[in-house]
Amino acid sequence: MSEWWTYRLSSLVLFSPRTYLRLIELHNAAVWPLQIAGIAVAIAIVIAARSERRSSSRAIPFALAATWLFVAWAFDVRRYATINWAATYFAIAFAIEALLLASSGATRRLRFGPIVSLAQRAGVAIVAFAVLGMPLVQWLAGRGPRAIEWFGTAPDPTVVGTLGVIMLAARPPPWLLVIPLAWCAVNGAFQWTLGMRDALALPAAAVLALVLLRVPKQAPVRSPRASAR
Repeated sequence: MSEWWTYRLSSLVLFSPRTYLRLIELHNAAVWPLQIAGIAVAIAIVIAARSERRSSSRAIPFALAATWLFVAWAFDVRRYATINWAATYFAIAFAIEALLLASSGATRRLRFGPIVSLAQRAGVAIVAFAVLGMPLVQWLAGRGPRAIEWFGTAPDPTVVGTLGVIMLAARPPPWLLVIPLAWCAVNGAFQWTLGMRDALALPAAAVLALVLLRVPKQAPVRSPRASAR
């Protein structure tokens, strides 16, 4: 038996790109038309994040938690685990992130309001990329329309969209970023090993989020009339 340090990532990938894309097709067919619901949820989250309602600090994390739990069960456990032994661990990680999001909702750790900083504007763009940009990139990379992944039902756009939503919050807890960033690195590497043309979308989104989250958020500008009140 070879020593563990002689293994490469390719040694752990026991399926072909065609097998993976066929799995996405079967998953999409099984959960249809929830893809449309996922897009609607993402749009509703951005609209709610731009408002100043206190309820957004609870509703948004709980909505995200629901999508992570759904992906953990419907994709990782029921589909991905049939071709990848690591999918069970992925499901556990997704469930943990769902619990962290739900906890932040229960304690109102994520606070949303007007979009004023560069990071927040980029967050809106990243959510839009997760909902529409990633499907377009995947299609341009050669995937058929039935093998495209969608926010709320597949892991990659759900993770990227979550990063964007977290960027919309004021002072988001850093521990909410650990699992999404780890997924971008791990699954991006898996897809790169498989030779998939859209493999760089995940790590690129993660790097952009990390860089922009370090940019100080600007304080919202108050009008003289508001200041006089």
